[in-house]
Amino acid sequence: MTLPSSDYDCDVLVVGASFAGAACALAAARAGLRVTVLERKSDPGAKLRTTGIVVKEAAEQTWLSRAPSDCLHRVERVRLYSPRLDSLALHAPGYYFLTTDTPRLMRWLADELRRNGVDLRLGAAFTQAQREGEGWRIEGQSQGLLPLSLRARCLVGADGAKSRVAERAGLGQVREFLYGIEYEFAGARLPEPDALHCFVSKRYAPGYIGWVAQNPAGVQAGLALRHDPERARVPDIDGFLARVRASVGLPDLVPDATRAGLIPCGGPVFPLARDGALLTGDAAGIVSPVTAGGIHSAWSHGWTLGQALAAHVRSGGPAPETVAHSSAPRFRTKRALRWMFDRFQFDWPFDLLLHSAPLRWAAEEVYFHRRGERRVEQVTRAPR
Repeated sequence: MTLPSSDYDCDVLVVGASFAGAACALAAARAGLRVTVLERKSDPGAKLRTTGIVVKEAAEQTWLSRAPSDCLHRVERVRLYSPRLDSLALHAPGYYFLTTDTPRLMRWLADELRRNGVDLRLGAAFTQAQREGEGWRIEGQSQGLLPLSLRARCLVGADGAKSRVAERAGLGQVREFLYGIEYEFAGARLPEPDALHCFVSKRYAPGYIGWVAQNPAGVQAGLALRHDPERARVPDIDGFLARVRASVGLPDLVPDATRAGLIPCGGPVFPLARDGALLTGDAAGIVSPVTAGGIHSAWSHGWTLGQALAAHVRSGGPAPETVAHSSAPRFRTKRALRWMFDRFQFDWPFDLLLHSAPLRWAAEEVYFHRRGERRVEQVTRAPR
């Protein structure tokens, strides 16, 4: 890469306007680069695949701290349920999560991109990329199926778990997935709205968990399981909710919206970057292998890439490809927990050991990353 020139339509072209792509675009644009973002959806708040749950670090230390307060809901506890629906409430003093009105949050984020000089093109689908000189020729389709062709110095794929950028640019691709489905119940209210309710069940969620949480617009309830492409099992979310509805006090309502999709669970891909093409977010596998939480990691990695791209283009800073690899979280402990959960998940240990020290340690590691002093409340028996 050399100094900016008029030969390129933009310095950085980002595919995907979700959290990682938006972070990269904002960081690069605020550092003075010309940034274009292609987002295949005409409405950034439509057809979402993210739960939109934000951890404290992202809520306080990233651009998301500027989000409208009325599209956020604070959750300060995790209530963990064993397969027989005994429960354990976990709380880390000072720690919290934010559930969100996710469609509204994504529309706000799109407005933030435009306010900061990003050329955001909604309804523009990426189709092809070819190396051209020291940059990339990107082909796509805009609204109305009109052809799109742009030249960019750098290409960033933030286009999800089945990244087309990764495939076209010869980068690593995600191979291990969870498959999740989530219902949204608009206007619903839980009796315990300050808790993230998490359910362990090999029957309903082999390889993962189920969850129910209050958000600003209602209640979100989801289920995910280890994805096996040969069996293609679909999560039985209706059966799951029938099982747990009384435990959390969720009214018997018809969902107003459904979102579903693949979630990476194998850790960062390799190679994650080369020749001016870089991956971030789900496309890079930057998602917790255990909790499937990815917003904070995706945002941090995307922002770091945007800054690295700007430093390299404007002042000859370190190669952004090197930064992309070195700044990707490794999730070593959580990858070990993922390996164990995939091979040794049984219902009876959770029923038997729910309030034991080892299980408590694992829960704190997963949900709170063992921050500060924990307070664990008494075990309770939920209604059958």
